[in-house]
Amino acid sequence: MKITGARIEAFLRNPDPKSVAVLVFGPDRGLVRERGATIARAVVDDPADPFRVVELSGGSLKSDPARLGDEAAAVPFGGGRKLIRISEVGDDLTQVFSAFLELARNDGAFVLVQAAELSGRSKLRKLFEGAKNAGAIACYADDARNLRGVIAETLKGHGLTATRDAMAFLAENLGSDREVTRAELDKLALYKGDPGEISLDDAIACVGDSGATSLDAVVFATGEGDARGLESALRRVWGEGASPVSVLRVVTRHFQRLHFVAAQMAGGRTLDQSVSSLRPPVIFLRAGSFKNQARAWTPDRLARAMELLLGAEIDCKSTGIPSEAVCSRALLRIAQAGASRRR
Repeated sequence: MKITGARIEAFLRNPDPKSVAVLVFGPDRGLVRERGATIARAVVDDPADPFRVVELSGGSLKSDPARLGDEAAAVPFGGGRKLIRISEVGDDLTQVFSAFLELARNDGAFVLVQAAELSGRSKLRKLFEGAKNAGAIACYADDARNLRGVIAETLKGHGLTATRDAMAFLAENLGSDREVTRAELDKLALYKGDPGEISLDDAIACVGDSGATSLDAVVFATGEGDARGLESALRRVWGEGASPVSVLRVVTRHFQRLHFVAAQMAGGRTLDQSVSSLRPPVIFLRAGSFKNQARAWTPDRLARAMELLLGAEIDCKSTGIPSEAVCSRALLRIAQAGASRRR
């Protein structure tokens, strides 16, 4: 079955008794790990218990397909439900899981499968989404609303809140990977020290070094029409394991900000006034580049760029084309359009 929306949190904390397995997958690798860990704690008291928990890789299962059934049939020492965690799986193991689901009993071992991004055409994904005794949970990068909730929840755990500007800044600069987001917020809490309120200055001081990150380089190379710089930045972000969907969303937020400035200027405000009204504010080191982009991109061109970005995100989720290729092609088309505007 396909598990979505509010049902996800309920399943994470108390998996459906009829389910013998779940597939947790998606481009947000940190969220895949976080949700996998939550499910593991719901199935067994101690996810590190060597008698009740078995860790397998997709590679080991591929070389020995019968091992899944053997492990599921083995009764753990001391009793209790057994958890089998399997990582790094793909469509090549679909038949192995299909055979397991046909024979599995809901009072036997529980199988937790973790995978990277799987398109809508994925055989493995379709198997778990269509099974009556298994579930599938997709893990995509947090959208703006969810991200603010994650930020507020994590800060609350440290006895902290954030000002409006600080929250806006954090939401703008985090979110591509849930695990990274929480790590950055933990670092911010450590920086702040005592419980209290996070100011914009606190957020910039601790999380605001994104001007030097590869992702920021992708954003500004795209807006500046620097195709060569964009290709170099993309190689870095792919090497760092960034999610193509997350990259597209970050670039989309940048173009939405440019569109906001264009609308403000159309209403009679100056460029400086329009840029100054942005929340979170543009990082000082990037202000010059941002203003140049605001001068160069017309509202119509910005709208077309955002349509292209949205289309690329949909293609990443629904076609069999590699997501990195879809994302790179879309960004390069936008960068080339930006370059032609400057000629």
